[in-house]
Amino acid sequence: MLFELIGMILDLGGSLLGVVLLLVLATSAIKIVPEYQRAVVFRLGRLIGAKGPGLIVVIPLIDRILKVDLRVVTLDVPVQEVITKDNVPIKVNAVVYFRVMDPSRSVVEVENHIMATSQLSQTTLRSVIGRSELDEVLSSRDKINMELQQIIDERTDPWGIKVSAVEVKELELPEGMKRAMAKQAEAERERRAKVIAAEGELQAAKALSEAASVMESSPITLQLRYLQTLREVASEKNSTTLFPVPIDLLRPFLERKGS
Repeated sequence: MLFELIGMILDLGGSLLGVVLLLVLATSAIKIVPEYQRAVVFRLGRLIGAKGPGLIVVIPLIDRILKVDLRVVTLDVPVQEVITKDNVPIKVNAVVYFRVMDPSRSVVEVENHIMATSQLSQTTLRSVIGRSELDEVLSSRDKINMELQQIIDERTDPWGIKVSAVEVKELELPEGMKRAMAKQAEAERERRAKVIAAEGELQAAKALSEAASVMESSPITLQLRYLQTLREVASEKNSTTLFPVPIDLLRPFLERKGS
């Protein structure tokens, strides 16, 4: 009787152990992959492919999975010290936007695709800025951003990565160059002011010349202008004004007296 009870206990324990092992194997075999990730599966070291999203089944102890994020990565490129083509030292940084398009290649072709993209972005930024002049860097930033994006995207394409945009964020110039540019900008503003003043003087001279031509052809307009000037002067009550009387105004009286 005792041996039969021990046998029943062993049978029951074996069944429970089997159930536990089955649950462990099932848990290890079933994986859930989010929508924004893919699971790259290796079976005995060989690439099987990318699976997901949703519920996937793998073979425990035989399959190994690596999850790859497919969302856009915002990579901050640290400040780089660069000497431009015209020998001006500047400090520049940038930001790179990229995402993984092929999860399998991003795992197989490169050890760490984020680190590799970061290092490539730094070297490309120094190279592009180094062969550009300072004026071009300051005025043609969109062109430089596009050139950076094309170069980095072309070199990361074998890794299954797509670079969507590259933006140069900040440019730090030496203090001496800042003062020189400020003086240049001030001189440019003074030149524009002098040109505008000269154009105004030219237009005024042309208007006076046209007015003189009209007065020459019609002398009465000169008298009217003289009377208008007298009226304007007379409006100033706090001043005493001495003005000559034109002989043309007295000529009718002199001629009547002479006759």
